[in-house]
Amino acid sequence: MTVEIYAPHKTLFSGKAISVTLPGSMGKFAILDNHAPLISVLEKGNIRITRPNQEDTSLDIISGFVEVNNNLVKICVEIK
Repeated sequence: MTVEIYAPHKTLFSGKAISVTLPGSMGKFAILDNHAPLISVLEKGNIRITRPNQEDTSLDIISGFVEVNNNLVKICVEIK
């Protein structure tokens, strides 16, 4: 799947991923390939991206939201 993370005025990450773990308003949750369409609010916490044959990428956020559709994960966040 493709993951794109945006903050105001810049792209923080864009690339392929095996999974993404997100801090949802009701707790952490993970997105994998072929996930059902989803829109969710994100709260303060950590986003962890697991990429093929690479180290995990981690990002601390203040808030945001995520949209998942057709193996494209778009995440808009506020960071410090």
